[in-house]
Amino acid sequence: MGSGINYADLVGMNSTAAALTFAVGYLPLFGWFFWQSFGQPTYVFVILALFSASEFKPHHDESLADSWVDSAGESLELIITDQVLFGVGFFGLLYSAYTLVLDRWLLIDSHKSRGGPISRLIQNRRVFRVLLLAAVALGIAAAVQIQSNPRQASSLRIASTSIFLVLTVLTTHQTLLLAHAELDSNRENVAPHPPSLGRDYGAYILCFIALLLLVREGFTTATVKNLAKQYNERLWYPLYALPEILAVYLYAAPGLAPPRSELPA
Repeated sequence: MGSGINYADLVGMNSTAAALTFAVGYLPLFGWFFWQSFGQPTYVFVILALFSASEFKPHHDESLADSWVDSAGESLELIITDQVLFGVGFFGLLYSAYTLVLDRWLLIDSHKSRGGPISRLIQNRRVFRVLLLAAVALGIAAAVQIQSNPRQASSLRIASTSIFLVLTVLTTHQTLLLAHAELDSNRENVAPHPPSLGRDYGAYILCFIALLLLVREGFTTATVKNLAKQYNERLWYPLYALPEILAVYLYAAPGLAPPRSELPA
């Protein structure tokens, strides 16, 4: 695989308005999750505030790319920065979904089944974090070597994307198990509680979030060997950027993230 990539073309997205729209769309999300991090401190709110902040810069950069990128070298630096930020950002987005699923499991009767041995293994938070960190590390290594060793960079990018995809599928599987368990628990639990969109319809919201993450990661996997296609704005915005921002807005549903005070010690 040669280095015949026109890096200026990759970052030269023409839809400046679309990039600015997404950048502005993340601003209220950052403010909301940042505020919630103080009022109801949970990992999910903190990491989503950081995710929203990390996503603002790449979209902002895309909206300004045509005005300041004058050379392939500067374009390459922007590509590397975006690849690193998107990888680190998706770590936070996926781990938030995973954390929410496990936290909501803790609110269900502990005697309920959580699936077979594979499900119980993937519910080990430490194992999941290690795998996510490995995916991020491989992605960063791929971004750094994108020009000096394109073949190696491609292999590392494929490995990173594959890990992210597998973890996304496993998280979706856990989400479906949780949705089934929550529906059963709601039928059995008649104790009153304050009405809340996230509490009452959390199972459906989490399933929708999982579907959005699958769309995003499916697109990334399908285009992992072709950065030019991956950065094609006609594909990138609807299949990558849109699922991400919709998922983050769904995370903001009141009551979706259980307070720490409700979680068993």
